[in-house]
Amino acid sequence: MTEQEEPQDQSPAGAEASAGKASAASGTGAAAAGAVSGRDRRRRGISAWALGGGTDPDPRFTLANERTFLAWIRTSLALVAGGIAVEAFTSELFSPELRKTVSVLLLLLGLLTGGGSFFRWLNVERAMRRQAPLPAPLIAPILAAGGALVAALLIVFVIGRPV
Repeated sequence: MTEQEEPQDQSPAGAEASAGKASAASGTGAAAAGAVSGRDRRRRGISAWALGGGTDPDPRFTLANERTFLAWIRTSLALVAGGIAVEAFTSELFSPELRKTVSVLLLLLGLLTGGGSFFRWLNVERAMRRQAPLPAPLIAPILAAGGALVAALLIVFVIGRPV
């Protein structure tokens, strides 16, 4: 039921609640001075600026967007850990140039994935609020191209390495 469809409570407590809603809507009375609850809350400050208006989407969609953001963050952390591991543990396996190249590529991919995931989350949240089509993911092609580059470097090394 929406607010317009709610049955009116004719008890004295119900009349007080209705009067409180009316005075909160007009900006007068004690109810307006206190915290406004439910759908009457408005975003303020940085949230209003970052989300750019619109209406709140279904919380399930917002939470799914957040889970996707966290998955990108996990991927970013795994890439950073991989870059550190390559630099720290492969000194006997790789030449210093290859080790540094692979490590830096993994660290850069982690940086781009972590930073890009925030902007992806924000753009999807804005699109849902405006009921617009979801934006194309820009992180996925960057991650795919970077991963392919790292894999190609390692394949060339393995093929060219003397046994």
